Amino acid sequence: MKPILALDFGRTRIGVAISDELRLLAHPLETIPTKAQAALRIAEIVRERKIDHVVAGMPRQMNGKMGPAATEVLQFMEKLRAILPCPVVSWDERLTTAAAHRALRDAGKNTRQTRGYVDQVAAQMILQSYLDRRARNAVSGK
Repeated sequence: MKPILALDFGRTRIGVAISDELRLLAHPLETIPTKAQAALRIAEIVRERKIDHVVAGMPRQMNGKMGPAATEVLQFMEKLRAILPCPVVSWDERLTTAAAHRALRDAGKNTRQTRGYVDQVAAQMILQSYLDRRARNAVSGK
């Protein structure tokens, strides 16, 4: 099976994570600066790693509604869909960045040490929850 790529969008950085080929585990991959070239770097990763599809973290508000950040992600997803040879889907990512900060802090890392890495960990959490749901649905026949 081809791996799956996940993205955690931020105003400054995009965290990227990739699954293993069995699609059981998510691993941090890299952090991309949110600039004009970000979509091209993601396209390069998709080609190099032969990605099956891309999962974009959708930052919904706590009440489930779409806010300004979600609108920005939707716009970026459309840009990706225009240049990628694979599907781009969204996945609810509420609180993943906060959870990533907490996990890194619990591992003894301070905010300054983790600035470039926390987005990758958030992307890893998005992807792992996506993979876990796919596995549960496969077992239950959904």
